Amino acid sequence: MKKDIFVVGAVIILNGKILCAQRGANRILPYKWEFPGGKIEVGETPQEALKREIKEEMHCQIEIGGQIDHTVYEYDFGIVHLSTFACKLKEGEPRLTEHKEIRWVEPNELSTLDWAPADIPSVKKLVEMNFPTN
Repeated sequence: MKKDIFVVGAVIILNGKILCAQRGANRILPYKWEFPGGKIEVGETPQEALKREIKEEMHCQIEIGGQIDHTVYEYDFGIVHLSTFACKLKEGEPRLTEHKEIRWVEPNELSTLDWAPADIPSVKKLVEMNFPTN
């Protein structure tokens, strides 16, 4: 039986663009794009996990808005349960620490990136609903 892995992703919006992060060569799903975030630890809410992960990985703080999507995707290494949330920068600028690259992307250009499968439903939703980015 595969392990359930509960993760969160931040759809950080600034000046009409969304922050996207590319996974490094030595990570699971190398070079795939994702919304920054990470695993939910025992005792954390998804929002608490997201704030912690963004502070650890990007060295900035965010304000979390509404949930965009919840996706369940079965990989060979486990079943990922991904919740994505609309976010705004509260303090600091995102810094490249754990990813190969970070990039601010227009919503209508999101689908041009090679996304991790669990992130694709959120990407489609953002593109289809013409997600408000102001």
